[in-house]
Amino acid sequence: MAAGGWTYAALANKVEVDPKSVERWVNLGRTPRRATAMLAAEILGEDVHALWPALRQARPARAVSPELVALYDQRADLPVSTFVDMLTQAREHIDVLVYAAVFLHEAYPRLNDLLRERAADGCAIRIAIGDPDSPNVQQRGAEERFGHGIESRCRLALMHYRPLAGVSGIEVRTHATTLYNSIYRADDQALVNAHVWGVNAYGAPVWHLRRSGSGGMFDTYADSFAAVWATATPVQER
Repeated sequence: MAAGGWTYAALANKVEVDPKSVERWVNLGRTPRRATAMLAAEILGEDVHALWPALRQARPARAVSPELVALYDQRADLPVSTFVDMLTQAREHIDVLVYAAVFLHEAYPRLNDLLRERAADGCAIRIAIGDPDSPNVQQRGAEERFGHGIESRCRLALMHYRPLAGVSGIEVRTHATTLYNSIYRADDQALVNAHVWGVNAYGAPVWHLRRSGSGGMFDTYADSFAAVWATATPVQER
């Protein structure tokens, strides 16, 4: 605020709150409501999570399911380290079902090295990414108002993962299915990113699951992955 010449009153007027509220953000460390915080961060030209780290935290899960560890309002609330740490801990299985999810490689360039290391230690790894020529992928681009960008990101994801196609213990395939959720599984844990019509995946909710027995939510998504995997086409080495 000081760098931009913003007073409490001026910023309060822009985000439509009382100047006392802005004063409490600054002097008492109060966290505004998410929508207000997003608007204020945009006006100030800052990252919302840098201003208010508390907005990055998961909400404690209510005891609706014993397998639900945490619920996040949107994928953007999760630091990439959450995904990386979960994959690093895997000893038996890593399954990834996405259309592209290039944010992982962009934020963590060592992802392929990590997957190679896990495979070398005996972890079975399956990566399923979207076929950019699939009508379902193209339809998703239209629904998320992403245009042909989703197809480009699928091709970029293929470029990232193709070097793993010939690695022992790692399989990479492309799928042409309608994707209702992106799934990131590591042994008995999974991060499930819902897909919401008209919303990019980074703005949609994520639930963190931990398997506690057979037939629960975790197995529902594990079975879904297996069904898509059975239809997918292996990616060849180059």
